[in-house]
Amino acid sequence: MSIHPAPAAALTLRPVSFGHPDAVALNDRVQLEYAERYGDEGDVTPLDPTMFTPPQGLYLIAYDAAGTPLATGGWRAQDANDEGYADGDAELKRMYVTPEARGLGLARQILAALEADARAAGRTRMVLETGTKQPEAIALYVSSGYEPCAKFGLYRFEELSRCYAKAL
Repeated sequence: MSIHPAPAAALTLRPVSFGHPDAVALNDRVQLEYAERYGDEGDVTPLDPTMFTPPQGLYLIAYDAAGTPLATGGWRAQDANDEGYADGDAELKRMYVTPEARGLGLARQILAALEADARAAGRTRMVLETGTKQPEAIALYVSSGYEPCAKFGLYRFEELSRCYAKAL
């Protein structure tokens, strides 16, 4: 007998702190996946729970009807600085769907909710950084209207890094 997550209709997006135990557990899982794909220690971008506190950001977890956390994503405000951000940027961080919940449309649902929230908070552009060893992430973003942009952030000088942006 195999167990499958509930259909997307039975899922709930819940705002949580980036320091919430479920957020920490899912972040640990995505870090392991990054480490496996890239052969390194994962994403070392410094993140603090306060970066995702409304109205300067938002962190979401998708839960199934049983309360199991299946996916995450957040945005944090950025403005022009020496790492290549522009005034009005909202940076997408820690988009992740557990392997057992992939294919349910959770990433698109979280992405849409984060874009709407960032727009409502007055942000004018959503930006993100991903890598060439995450082709499914790149496909999601391109199919959601994101276009390549000038590199920014901690990994802006890395060959495997790819940056994308979308006007909000």
